[in-house]
Amino acid sequence: MTDRSPAPTLLRDTGRGNEAAILNAALAAFGEKGFHGASMRDVARGAATSLSNLYNYFPAKSDLLAALLRMANDELLRRIETAVDGAGRRAAARLRAAVVAHVGFVVEHQVLSLVALSEIRYLTGAARTRVVAARDSTQGIYEEIVAAGVASGEFGTPYPDDAARNIVSLCSAISTWYRADGRLSTEELGEQHARYALALLEARLP
Repeated sequence: MTDRSPAPTLLRDTGRGNEAAILNAALAAFGEKGFHGASMRDVARGAATSLSNLYNYFPAKSDLLAALLRMANDELLRRIETAVDGAGRRAAARLRAAVVAHVGFVVEHQVLSLVALSEIRYLTGAARTRVVAARDSTQGIYEEIVAAGVASGEFGTPYPDDAARNIVSLCSAISTWYRADGRLSTEELGEQHARYALALLEARLP
């Protein structure tokens, strides 16, 4: 892959006035400067709004980060669930569908995925608990698929929980190195990582 990074992926209108613009500006600021490096003034400037109006929507910078991370996981979970539901009954096919959907999300929302991966350490208390619980729901899909595959004999790994966790990490880490002008298309990248995941699971394919 080459060294050109894409601009942050914009979030859709939330239906609440300036909220989408504020979240987009926060995403850009966190993606460029990190959570600690970005200021609420940076976000307000990027959203073309006043600092007082920003505080009406999000009283603290951590509230912005928590909102972004919840949105990231909600959309990722929706895509994975939809893909898995349409993949049939075999564990290998369901695993492949989950990975392809996961990779597609990371590529399409690279900056959001990177912020979710690297900045969650700055959340504390109830906000962190909620975000971690939502993230665990996504990992839980992989754990269920892997457990079913081991039970059916499709997967030979003696470490199902560790394998599921590592597959999630494998997909999430794409956000740290992907370049839009790289040699692989999104589809090719998804298929490549699905093969990695199945190899990790010691899949016994027909």
